[in-house]
Amino acid sequence: MGDGKDSERQPLLQNDNNATYTATNASEFPPAADCAGQLTTVSPIGPDELPPPYQAASSGGVPMVTCRVCQAMIDISGKRDQHVVKCCQCNEATPIRNAPPGKKYVRCPCNCLLICKSSSQRIACPRPNCKRIINLAPSPVTPPVPSMPGMCRVTCGHCHDTFLFNTLNNSLARCPHCRKISSVGPDFARGRGIFFLILGLIFLIIGIGVTAGTYAFARGNGGIYVAYVGAFLLAVITLVRSVYYCVMKVSIIEGPM
Repeated sequence: MGDGKDSERQPLLQNDNNATYTATNASEFPPAADCAGQLTTVSPIGPDELPPPYQAASSGGVPMVTCRVCQAMIDISGKRDQHVVKCCQCNEATPIRNAPPGKKYVRCPCNCLLICKSSSQRIACPRPNCKRIINLAPSPVTPPVPSMPGMCRVTCGHCHDTFLFNTLNNSLARCPHCRKISSVGPDFARGRGIFFLILGLIFLIIGIGVTAGTYAFARGNGGIYVAYVGAFLLAVITLVRSVYYCVMKVSIIEGPM
């Protein structure tokens, strides 16, 4: 195990050495007059600036985001599990997910995307042709979210991203990131699966009983076949619904908001 500083120098993009970052305290830097780099004050990237909204391209509905540097469109197919993506036009990084807990994004005046601790006051740009010492302005104040009964942080069972969900609602949760449906906790899906299984078995038993009891009568009255078809069709629909809930992905409740 390291002291945590080595992990803070890992690149945001695995194949891009220009997207590395350095996070440290102001006391670790020499005075501004002794620094070889230029001293600059910037503001952290605010929550209203990231992540950029997904857009569907006109051809094929490919998910795209806008580069925060050159405004070019970036294809993020297969990259939604990443925190940042690299622009093919300007080779700069653009965040597509919120920074990890306890971290914040900062963009250097040279357009290098940095990430540092939320408490950092002074960081250094790692690019050899920049080496600026960046004083961080206070982070923008976000208004407190009003507390709501039952509102919890939930980790999606599909994309493993976090979103807010009111657990008092007896409904399935649709993740705002991947747009897929999951059950918040295993109890809801299990309960629905058992309910539809019992209902399907009841319709199946009714269908078999009606068929066995009225088969001879149905030969002279063709309308009775409608009851057969209806009973067995309802049985199939409810049993399929039961399987749907039994194999449904489960999202995990992390804790209250």
